[in-house]
Amino acid sequence: MTGAEIRKDQRWYGRRTGRKLTDARQRLMADCLPALRLGATDDLNDLPALFGGRVRDIWMEIGFGAGEHLAGQAAAHPEVGFIGCEPYINGVASFLAMHQAKGLENVRLFDDDVRLLLPRLAAASLGRLYILFSDPWPKARHHRRRVTASENLAAFARVLRPGGELRFATDQTEFASWTLERVLREARFDWPARRPQDWALRPEDWIETRYERKARAKGYEPVYLNFRRSDESPSKPA
Repeated sequence: MTGAEIRKDQRWYGRRTGRKLTDARQRLMADCLPALRLGATDDLNDLPALFGGRVRDIWMEIGFGAGEHLAGQAAAHPEVGFIGCEPYINGVASFLAMHQAKGLENVRLFDDDVRLLLPRLAAASLGRLYILFSDPWPKARHHRRRVTASENLAAFARVLRPGGELRFATDQTEFASWTLERVLREARFDWPARRPQDWALRPEDWIETRYERKARAKGYEPVYLNFRRSDESPSKPA
């Protein structure tokens, strides 16, 4: 799908803007975002070079929301380069405030539809991919907008290296089942879960977000699905 086709297609994300940004956050967007943004002319064939070659791996989060998880992981793993993808401007501004406060030097941002970025990444260039509490698009007619649609999963499998991880979490059980069904069709992903606790318990290095706290406050129990990139190539038949 070309960039023009993606622009015309139904987007997988929701709104682009929310409340008007404060003056301080507008300054962050103007002063800090340009240095962190992955632009159209950046060479993405050598991702470690974007971080001065000082990182041992590259992890990416799609739809980082307000940025708590991205900032927390980046602070906990200074040896890893992080790419955060988020089209919601207010979320980007929120992350920039954390970036400035924590002095994070190992994060780059893509503030647009991730489908524009994925084709530019080299195959097997990522070690981990996070998709946490993305929009479930609950109406059946909107399911094709879900970020875990089959065509996106194929793109995720391409950019993850064998042995890499895809971490998915949601508080919507139907969305979790829908996603699991489609991931299991993709031969390049393995699901190592063996018992219910494997998808009911958070990973040991988990960093909670405000969306997760809100879900638990409403009585929802999130589902955590962790997949491994295998060395297979063809997709399983539907």
